Amino acid sequence: MTMLSYIVGQEHERNSFTQKSRYSGRAMEELRDASIHHTALKLSSDIKTMKIYENLYKMVQKLACSPEVDKNDMRTTLETAIKSTGLDTEIRNLIYHLIRTSIRADVRSTATSSHDPLNYLRRAGIQWERRVKRSLTAMCAELKVPLQGQTRILADREELASKWEELSNYQGPSKHEEDEFLPRWEFSHIALPVKNLFELRVHFSDLLRHDIGVSEWTAQCHKVLALRHAPVCQQVLRKGCTPAPVRGQLWAFVLGSHIDTHHGEHWDLLKSTVLTTDLIVDKLVFKDVQLTATNDDQYFVFEDVLYQVMLCFSRDAEIGQLLSADTNALTAPKSGKQFDGPPCGIVPHHGICMFAAPFCYLYDSPVKLYFTFRAFYVRYCHRLTTINTHPQGIVSLCLLYEKLLQTHEPQLWSHFRELQIQPIRVVFKWLMRAFSGHLPPQQLLILWDLVLGFDSLEILSLLAVIILSFRKESLMQVSYIENIEAVLADLSSIKVLPLIQLALSRD
Repeated sequence: MTMLSYIVGQEHERNSFTQKSRYSGRAMEELRDASIHHTALKLSSDIKTMKIYENLYKMVQKLACSPEVDKNDMRTTLETAIKSTGLDTEIRNLIYHLIRTSIRADVRSTATSSHDPLNYLRRAGIQWERRVKRSLTAMCAELKVPLQGQTRILADREELASKWEELSNYQGPSKHEEDEFLPRWEFSHIALPVKNLFELRVHFSDLLRHDIGVSEWTAQCHKVLALRHAPVCQQVLRKGCTPAPVRGQLWAFVLGSHIDTHHGEHWDLLKSTVLTTDLIVDKLVFKDVQLTATNDDQYFVFEDVLYQVMLCFSRDAEIGQLLSADTNALTAPKSGKQFDGPPCGIVPHHGICMFAAPFCYLYDSPVKLYFTFRAFYVRYCHRLTTINTHPQGIVSLCLLYEKLLQTHEPQLWSHFRELQIQPIRVVFKWLMRAFSGHLPPQQLLILWDLVLGFDSLEILSLLAVIILSFRKESLMQVSYIENIEAVLADLSSIKVLPLIQLALSRD
């Protein structure tokens, strides 16, 4: 506990949990010590429930018995030994990721009350979730298959196992025309706080700093990787010019998804469950990949690995546990009635595989790809596909987009309104998929560098407004939604970093 308290003390201060404005002197010190103590207790409890805990405990035990540790000065010598082996970096990264999730979720949970004016939005989230689940239940009834799945017959199991590396040859559902969901309502009346352009400029100020040479920057990135410290890796991503060879490793550190022994074991267990159990959502997975990635020139070559990843994703019960730390940021509290759906708790929706597709460019191992994608989905993507009140949920991002467009491109705003076209309609699919499948992969990865580096999805709304501004002249000359969509259909010429830097530096 002493060693953990020492590390928590340093990480605690780095992650904005100190309140400096109201206290000073001794009172401030007492408050800080009490805060660190309670934080250490909570983190110690959380760490003990993690799969990595047993290995960490054994490594510390081994160090404690080594000649480098003096029993007469246990604390100092053990700390020195832990640092010399690099174990302190692993512990720091572990604490860093826990602070970003569970503790911040606890802080947010105290902010809601029965008098919250946004309770109606949370209720809408619950109603939408129930509607999706009813649709899945109805599908099961129509097809006469159990919702909780059924054991695969031996022949089907053997065929699936033999074609695991080429699942595109496994017989899936027939293809249908894509049904595009588009909202028919506006967001400007919703009382959610969002940033203005000045606040965005402050938040993303690192993007405006002077760039260094490519070779020098690459060398710095390799030095950062050698440190293996997640917060430093996150700072590197803020530049938006991450060298491709190190991007995957940096993302894994920032998301805490570096592969350990238990990751491989968990993947094998998920694969085994896919082979032995037939779920109704498997049909949705195959259909989604076929309608999106398979029809995309940039991603069709990854069709087989996407089947593997998404089938395993649907059976991963840990996803629900990981999302539970962010429950109140999603919707209102869950109802008491149990839903016996996919183990992951997420009904596959149209385009969900496109959150995983870009990771195919980063990893040649499906195991590495899966766990980094899973961490990214849990941290960001689920907020884009649920009705929620999170500051970076889809509702807030739509509201931010509308306010930026109305304030900084009033002509475009008025043009859309005169045509009786909701301004959000033309960009909603970009926001909902975080631009995956719309931007070229190289530019999308730069955009997601910034999402991870600044821990913010707000960059999506800013980019959406910038693109409309960039094509303003063409948009002002057309009068029908079909023509507007045609103007915005091809984003292959968009360069993410220069456009964002230009928008942030403009007066």
